[in-house]
Amino acid sequence: MSAPEMERAPERASNDSSPPKKKPRSARPLILRLHFYAGILIGPFILIAALSGGLYAIAPSIEKIVYNDYLQTDSTGQIASLNNQIRSAQQYRPDLTVSAVRPAAEPGETTRVLFTDPSLGESERLAVFVDPVLAKPVGELAVYGSSSSLPVRTWISQLHRNLHLGEPGRLYSELAASWMWVVALGGAYLWFRRYRTARHARLLTMDRTSTGRRRTLNWHGVVGIWITAALVFLSATGLTWSTYAGENVSSLRTALSWTTPSVVKTLGDAPPPATGGHEGHGTAPTAAGMMTDTNVGRVDTVLGIARYHGITGPVEVSIPANAETAFTVAQTRQPWVFSNNTIAIDGATQKVTDELWFSDWPLAAKLSAWGIQLHMGLLFGLANQIALAALALALVSVAIRGYVMWWRRRPTRGSEWAVGSAPARGGIRNLSPISVIALTALTALIGWFIPLLGISLLTFLLIDTSIAAFKRRASI
Repeated sequence: MSAPEMERAPERASNDSSPPKKKPRSARPLILRLHFYAGILIGPFILIAALSGGLYAIAPSIEKIVYNDYLQTDSTGQIASLNNQIRSAQQYRPDLTVSAVRPAAEPGETTRVLFTDPSLGESERLAVFVDPVLAKPVGELAVYGSSSSLPVRTWISQLHRNLHLGEPGRLYSELAASWMWVVALGGAYLWFRRYRTARHARLLTMDRTSTGRRRTLNWHGVVGIWITAALVFLSATGLTWSTYAGENVSSLRTALSWTTPSVVKTLGDAPPPATGGHEGHGTAPTAAGMMTDTNVGRVDTVLGIARYHGITGPVEVSIPANAETAFTVAQTRQPWVFSNNTIAIDGATQKVTDELWFSDWPLAAKLSAWGIQLHMGLLFGLANQIALAALALALVSVAIRGYVMWWRRRPTRGSEWAVGSAPARGGIRNLSPISVIALTALTALIGWFIPLLGISLLTFLLIDTSIAAFKRRASI
């Protein structure tokens, strides 16, 4: 090499040297750590919700089997008047006040005569099941809610809702619903990013050649991404029933005029209710009883008027206890029926006083009604129930495999109580300052709207920070 070349060599070396490239900013470390902690700590609540929810999904079919003797009859022939069926039920339970009736919709079905029973719980009524041909009661059961669920479905519903622990137990289901969408979307992001960056990675199909922890990860990711949208849907609809987030959802719907409309039952030109003189002499209850008895005799006519005006299919007819309230005939929720209409009728004048057609509902109210029925397994009948049960099993398998992966990450040496370590801290430092500010604001907003999510996330941060501080002190 000549002298000039030797002089230029260091210059070339100097020119070729460049500062090390900065690692690209990524949300992956932060989302991975959040997904890990949420999966480990909230996973048990999600598991319980999945198991009880899968059981609740098939509860409508279970109750048809368990209570077949109440729901079905072998009698054939001319159907007795609805009036006679109700009076037969009243003789069966003369101590209670009849409030509504659900006529048999198909041959071979029984009629449900519904009574107000002070001994039952909130949203519960007593149903007397009547053979519509013989006008003879075949038994009685407590029913719950607008779906008129029977005891076994009610028991499963309360298990899913609060583990039979009352209002405190509802915190478990709200916590599961609050986090499920976060875990699902976070997992979908991680799996999609792995598909984009890892060699030979698959997105929607299993790699059957994989073994051990990698095979477990494949199942966890593939099944998880297939059910992500369904989990977000169940989380959103589940929050509408929750205690704290549910109140915020109701307030938001009211502010945006998304509430479900209702038919007007009050009769504007009806005379004021009779007081019967001094309170405590029993005149008012007697008058109410007489009015109920009078209205029972009008049920067949009222139902005929409702049918004439287009209220078809299975219905519930309310029976007012005073002259100031109209009858209401409302279509009940049925599989593959996407609209539920209601009509109000003055029993004395036989005039329609109000109508509420599903087609006139706000779009948000329609979507809410459909979403609730889909969540409950009612919208598409047996197909809906099977799909929800399969979804529950898939979610259980994903959660269990998540714990298996955590277990397989544990150290093979040292304490036998050792478990898999969490992903590295400091993921938030990979984000730009603007991203951190936006993320903080969004998290605060979501945490306010979904309080249990915000409180539990803050708790996770405090615990994580405390553990990190303790480790730093121990290493000094």
